[in-house]
Amino acid sequence: MHSSSRRRLTAMALSTVLAAAGTACSSGSGSTDTKGAGSGTYTLWDPYPQFAEGSAWVKLLDACGDKAGVKVERTGFDTSDLANKTLLAAQQGNSPDVLIVDNPVVSTLAEAGVLTTTDENKADTSAVDPNLLAAGQSDGKTYGTPIGANTLALYYNKKVLEEAGVDIASVKDWTSLTAALAQVGKAGKKGITFSAIGTEEGSFQFLPWFWGSGAELTELDSPQAVSALTLWKNWLDKGYAPNSVLNNTQTTSWQEFASGDYAFAENGTWQLAAAKKAGFDYGVLPIPATGGGDAAAPTGGEFVTVPVQSDTGRYATTGKLTACLTSSANLYDTDTTLSYVAPTEEVRKKQLAADPALKPWVAALKAAKGRTSDNLGTTYPRISEQLWKAVQSALSGSTSPEDALTSAQAAVK
Repeated sequence: MHSSSRRRLTAMALSTVLAAAGTACSSGSGSTDTKGAGSGTYTLWDPYPQFAEGSAWVKLLDACGDKAGVKVERTGFDTSDLANKTLLAAQQGNSPDVLIVDNPVVSTLAEAGVLTTTDENKADTSAVDPNLLAAGQSDGKTYGTPIGANTLALYYNKKVLEEAGVDIASVKDWTSLTAALAQVGKAGKKGITFSAIGTEEGSFQFLPWFWGSGAELTELDSPQAVSALTLWKNWLDKGYAPNSVLNNTQTTSWQEFASGDYAFAENGTWQLAAAKKAGFDYGVLPIPATGGGDAAAPTGGEFVTVPVQSDTGRYATTGKLTACLTSSANLYDTDTTLSYVAPTEEVRKKQLAADPALKPWVAALKAAKGRTSDNLGTTYPRISEQLWKAVQSALSGSTSPEDALTSAQAAVK
């Protein structure tokens, strides 16, 4: 965790972080003031450049600083830029005191020696759901706590389904979902849209089907994995999904659904505000697993972490700041602002009481899984790249799903 660990910060680590950064939704540089731990200025970096001075988020940071008796100097970066800046700052011995970072990056930064563990920084993670906390764990150690989480589910257009004679209650597994798409197509309507683009977004959207088949990321060419990719390929071949999915980002996929022509769209909690403005009645359904039940969807959202400091006396005050940011009293407002579901049961109950429409999202998150869970760490970006390449290859018709995934597994090895 100290000088020997910092020497492991290489160009490879930098490229790995950039590859893993940012899929789900997420105020220059900062410097630590080492004139006195427990007083002065403490720096915080986050991936929320959209929140300017005077916003609720910045006011919360200022309030937490006041409570700890220090000034918080906050800088917001683009998600991928934040990962880059963090590694460079660690190399220079100039890390921020508090780092809020996209969850797939946590294990990579941890392996590079950038972050302290929660045992070292005394963060209390006992109230956090284990499946959400797992995204910040590596080799049995925890490197932060989630500030909130989002994930994927199926939005559906109630009018389109009603006109096609589809009862949404009948959609419980892959067979019934495909039957619903067929029925929608016979009624002259469009079926389902999603993002299968050749980036992390494509892998992110494919993972619920991949995991829902029973497949594991350590075996991309398993029969279960092939069944998941075959499902998507068959949807395109039968016209249930448009060819545009090959180039769709999650944003353009949403725009297709917002047109009102599609029965279903795979997208995330970050589209809730847009859904309410879409002009048609919609519902949300957790993505079904192949044989029924909820598939594990990947978790998005950031972790509050504490980077390594040469002046270890700063950790006590840093702990006060992180405890304030992740307290039950503050998580409700923060997660509402960020369109996140809270990582603790106590705050989720408060969210559900205020907005019952979050119920399917809470269910989806209970089944969700971190992309770097299963101790994949820095291996995940390589796996993800081969996965999205396989999806692109199969959906475009270049290769069969089986051959595409066989090649993907060989490339990862």
